[in-house]
Amino acid sequence: MDILPRRERARFDRLLETVLDDLPAALRDLLEDAPLIVDDAPDDALLRELGMDPAADDLCGLHTGVPLTERSVEGGGETEQIHLFRAGIIDHAGGWEAGEDAVRREIRVTLLHEIGHHFGLDENDLEALGYA
Repeated sequence: MDILPRRERARFDRLLETVLDDLPAALRDLLEDAPLIVDDAPDDALLRELGMDPAADDLCGLHTGVPLTERSVEGGGETEQIHLFRAGIIDHAGGWEAGEDAVRREIRVTLLHEIGHHFGLDENDLEALGYA
């Protein structure tokens, strides 16, 4: 869902590109198997599906699909995706007023958090690693 001005979206995407460029090659390659989808915000139906209040809750990222640790040779081919939501990340970083470094750090933490889910890490594992 598009809610941000084009200029803000471009600013965010430029920072995302720097984060992606700084990732180890193996993690960048992973994004070939679990495509990265970037939107301004999730729609209200998705937030409600996740048990979140659309009027009060922000969502920074979401991993969909079956993590590596739960796959089987008989399993279906559910498409795996990593979603990043610009508005939630910007808000969680403290807004643009907090500076581009704060937004870049939050992009990185959110992206690594969702990649962690790809590898089967749960919220407690990710918190212990500093990616919660």
